[in-house]
Amino acid sequence: MLPILRVWLAPGVLINFWPYSAVEIDFDIDLRELQGQQRLDMLCGFFALIGRRLDKPVLMASEGDYQHPVLGFDVDADRVVLLADPRLAG
Repeated sequence: MLPILRVWLAPGVLINFWPYSAVEIDFDIDLRELQGQQRLDMLCGFFALIGRRLDKPVLMASEGDYQHPVLGFDVDADRVVLLADPRLAG
C-alpha cells in the first residue's frame, strides 16, 4: 500500500498526493469540496503555483479518464485554462 500525503488547501478542502512515479505528481481532490467561486479560485491558484514552480503544465482529469484533461495550468499562457467543453462531457 502506498503512503498518501494529505494537504489541506483550506478548511474543508483536502488534496491527497499519491507517490506513483518519480516523474509525475499525482493528486486528487473531491470536487464536492469546491463549492463556490472562492474555493475554485483556490484550486486554480494551487495549479498555477505548482505549474510556475516546476515550469510544467498541471492537468486535471476525471478519475479513470486521465487521457482527457478538462482543466489545467498552461505554462505558456501563465494561467489556468479550460481544456474541454463541459457541455460535451457524457
